Amino acid sequence: MARGGSSVTVSALTPDVLVDLVNGWGTRPRQEGQRTDEPLPSLDSLDALNSSDSLGDLALPGAVRDALDADAVARVADAIHPVFAADDAPGCADRLTRLLSAAGARPVLTAAPDGTLHAVWSVAAPDGALLVAAAVTLRAYLAEHGWGRIGLCAGAHCADVYIDQSPGGRRRFCSVTCQNRTRVAAFRSRRAAAAG
Repeated sequence: MARGGSSVTVSALTPDVLVDLVNGWGTRPRQEGQRTDEPLPSLDSLDALNSSDSLGDLALPGAVRDALDADAVARVADAIHPVFAADDAPGCADRLTRLLSAAGARPVLTAAPDGTLHAVWSVAAPDGALLVAAAVTLRAYLAEHGWGRIGLCAGAHCADVYIDQSPGGRRRFCSVTCQNRTRVAAFRSRRAAAAG
């Protein structure tokens, strides 16, 4: 529902900010990464991100910021995580489309004072703005780069997400640390099998 009959316009986060949001606040990444005892990132980090260039054109107006608390940000992360976990492109597209629809996201055009038009997204309730910004980020990235460029880390005991921005498009781990752990474990397993 709209507060005061107005809507909030948002645009995309950067892919890196989206990944940080999902991995930092998401329930499953925190559980599988054994980080549940660690405190959630500070909500002030959203303000810090918002004041930097890392969010592009996204603005978190006062009404949006006031609607956010740690639980709200965690719900956004938990809502986005299944899109990364989809088994195939149709499943990914369906999950993301449903998410945008349920959030009430609408594409709109705004006019700048010089008459130029800008495509942005609108959401009726300020508390849905972060979810829409996250979903719009994935929508734009998937439309340009395809489903094979996002996913869950292939490392054992890790459910962190990644967005592959590499030229080769072969990323399967959230970090070099997870990749190295997996390689060392595979090496040790092969070595043990050869010795046995």
